[in-house]
Amino acid sequence: MSFVTHLECSLCSRILPADKLQTVCGHCGKPLFARYDLARVKSAVRREDLTSREPTLWRYREILPLPFRTEPVSLGEGWTPLLPVRRFASVHGSKAVFLKDEASNPTGSFKARGMSLAVSMASWLGARKLAAPSAGNAAGALAAYAARAGSEAHLFVPRDTPLVNVTESRAAGANVQLIDGLITDCAAEVARRAAEEGWFDVSTLKEPYRVEGKKTLGYELAEQLGWHLPDAILYPTGGGTGVIGMWKAFEEMEALGWVSSKRPRLIGVQASGCQPLVRAFERHEPFATEHAGAQTLASGLRVPRALGDFLILRAVRASGGLMLAVTDEEMAAGVYRLGELEGVFACPEAGACLAAFGTLRKAGAIGADETVVIFNTATGTKYPEFFEYYPPPNRL
Repeated sequence: MSFVTHLECSLCSRILPADKLQTVCGHCGKPLFARYDLARVKSAVRREDLTSREPTLWRYREILPLPFRTEPVSLGEGWTPLLPVRRFASVHGSKAVFLKDEASNPTGSFKARGMSLAVSMASWLGARKLAAPSAGNAAGALAAYAARAGSEAHLFVPRDTPLVNVTESRAAGANVQLIDGLITDCAAEVARRAAEEGWFDVSTLKEPYRVEGKKTLGYELAEQLGWHLPDAILYPTGGGTGVIGMWKAFEEMEALGWVSSKRPRLIGVQASGCQPLVRAFERHEPFATEHAGAQTLASGLRVPRALGDFLILRAVRASGGLMLAVTDEEMAAGVYRLGELEGVFACPEAGACLAAFGTLRKAGAIGADETVVIFNTATGTKYPEFFEYYPPPNRL
């Protein structure tokens, strides 16, 4: 039916079956990973076979968990542009900088990848009432894919979530409830009500398949760069599923013989007002402590506690990478500089990575000849409140 063999706890390595609904490990409460018979995958498909396939993430069907004869819940997600940003690179004295522009996904953000997989698998396994907390973009994505599947979506978002996200979610028929507090407070409300309401919780890393959608970022990077991975990746890190997913993809691709053992340095970027992972990284801690009083207008980075904290930290350290934080003002400046030089209106979270790139280049932590990929995880048009607070500079 697929090449999935089982689910495995990412911390304690306990094995669970993949043919029924699962949440997190019942023993330690940590995320589950889908594991594949990679020897069979290797016999079934070569990387050269991919070139003629559809330009969506479903081109990688053999390393995705949905049974082959099951129609995915899809809106055409994935295979987003990898744009060379030459003028931006030149300003910083670099030669090979690319922007992975996730804004072209359905619903305008990278969240479409994970929700396509999560909703496809939930539908196949019989779950029709789906719930999740969100800082904004995940809500819009779940609403859209649940509507596509004919399922219910129950969303809990902070009261100050961008109006665009609330509107698009309600337009897709979702039940959206505004909560006083942060995404962690929203998650607590979902957890409290899920059992009595009959909801399946598709929160970040609380089911095994959103990360499978995000891992296709790694496969796409490799394919778009001629099966060579970049020297460094800068990624805005809130819940961090993209980092976790790409690291999983790199391991799988090496086992398939599609890439070498060389890994990019993973550089996770957080907001100075919400940097639990940066603090844990600097203190050499395996887990992160919740960031009390988290504050940033970059809603995707306002995640005071991440369930996959240990996986993010583990991947960053194993890659020889690092984590750093930037201010909201620096994010805005990064967005406007990219727009001025390249014509791309990025999200504030990408602005964090753009600012961090400049800092690291100046410090010599990224070399002029290194190939670097910076992630733009959403379109800037979904953040009107952020850009109203930090308006563009007057060019007159």
